[in-house]
Amino acid sequence: MSVVTRFPPSPTGFMHIGNARTALYNWLYAKHNGGKMLFRIEDTDRARHSEEAVVAIVNGLKWLELDWDGEIVSQFERQARHAEVARTLLEKGHAYYCYCTPEELTEMRERAKAEGRPPVYDRRWRDKNADGKPLNGVNPVVRIKAPLTGETAVNDHVQGNVRVANEQLDDFIILRSDGTPTYMLSVVVDDHDMGVTHVIRGDDHLNNTPRQMCIINAMGWPVPEYGHLPMILGPDGAKMSKRHGAASVEEYRDMGYLPEALRNYLLRLGWSHGDDEIISTAQAIEWFGLDHVQKAAARFDFAKLESLNAHYIQNADNARLLELIGPFLQKRHDLSIGGDDTAQKRLLAGMDELKKRAKTLLQLTDEGAFYAKKIPYSFDEKARQTLNESGEILKILYSSLSALNFFTAAEIEATCKKIAEDHAGGKLGKVAMPLRAALTGTAVSPSIFHAAEIFGREETLARLKFSGS
Repeated sequence: MSVVTRFPPSPTGFMHIGNARTALYNWLYAKHNGGKMLFRIEDTDRARHSEEAVVAIVNGLKWLELDWDGEIVSQFERQARHAEVARTLLEKGHAYYCYCTPEELTEMRERAKAEGRPPVYDRRWRDKNADGKPLNGVNPVVRIKAPLTGETAVNDHVQGNVRVANEQLDDFIILRSDGTPTYMLSVVVDDHDMGVTHVIRGDDHLNNTPRQMCIINAMGWPVPEYGHLPMILGPDGAKMSKRHGAASVEEYRDMGYLPEALRNYLLRLGWSHGDDEIISTAQAIEWFGLDHVQKAAARFDFAKLESLNAHYIQNADNARLLELIGPFLQKRHDLSIGGDDTAQKRLLAGMDELKKRAKTLLQLTDEGAFYAKKIPYSFDEKARQTLNESGEILKILYSSLSALNFFTAAEIEATCKKIAEDHAGGKLGKVAMPLRAALTGTAVSPSIFHAAEIFGREETLARLKFSGS
């Protein structure tokens, strides 16, 4: 059997982290088995539908580098096919017209609650011969005939053997009174028509599965295999939400995480391969299976994500990192490096040191921004205070660095040590800190001696002169 999975988000909001993990697991399972992952937008809820959300979901998948097979399917555009299946179920006697008014349904629910029963429809139209024409001003809905006895078994790859007594299933609506299909019908029809063999989704859908199997069995279709994934909780054990930090995939991108780091983290957020923590995409495809997905909910840990992100930044190609921090430099520091060859060369030259210190692209951007700044530039409060207290040291630095035969990090460091011995009681910080403040405008940077070498003699002296003026 050729494996076919699907990722079917609802475009009513952003692509949250749970969606992203579901997409990743479907993608990995398909890749592991040499199959396909299809992409379907479940957009039948037109009142809440958002084209902006569709774009965000597509962009989120692309940023995570999770490709899909074939064209994106719109569930809304397939409504005629869904309604056709509802009519087939009517013809086969597996569905029926129901003419209950809203008032009758409310009265049923209230009576059931008062009697301590589940507030479900009482099947009063189940065995009546209704023809679907309006009756007493009521356009009928179409309800499935759920089995009344026995049980429905779901052999779930994650949750195990889940059994539900059929008497707990209701005759739910599959076609509304206006002729539009419900989600419960649409998802089953689409999965069948798209040839989906494995339904991998959140465990909040587990209760829907026995109900959806009513339609599948009534149509005589093959039942797909299921894997219901545990929830993702926030660090405090509550349901993951925006108050815990980033909520959408795009926010993680904007916070400076690399897609491979987020993929690696999401992979381990509910699945394991021994004690392996850092897992490449190739390894993930080779190793992934639903048998190692845990049942228990997983807690999101930003510290672990940052640690993984730092690893991937340190191992990333420098030219790629330069490209990635370009937009952040523009947004956070109003620095454009697109046509600035000098700034790009400086950043590339300093990238090995910068990326060793960075947990996110934002940190990499902020600590490397000084390479792209031009005179005149501003100083943060600590840098300005250091410069105000170091006028004499700045003059000595200017004079000593001007006289160097070789403007290298080693020579610059040796010179600073000599200045410290002669003028700062042997304290190198009293010399290195003013040099850092002068060259970077901040009190934090990678090796200032290497940074000075990257700037070169002329730029270093120009910055010392500007800082002391």
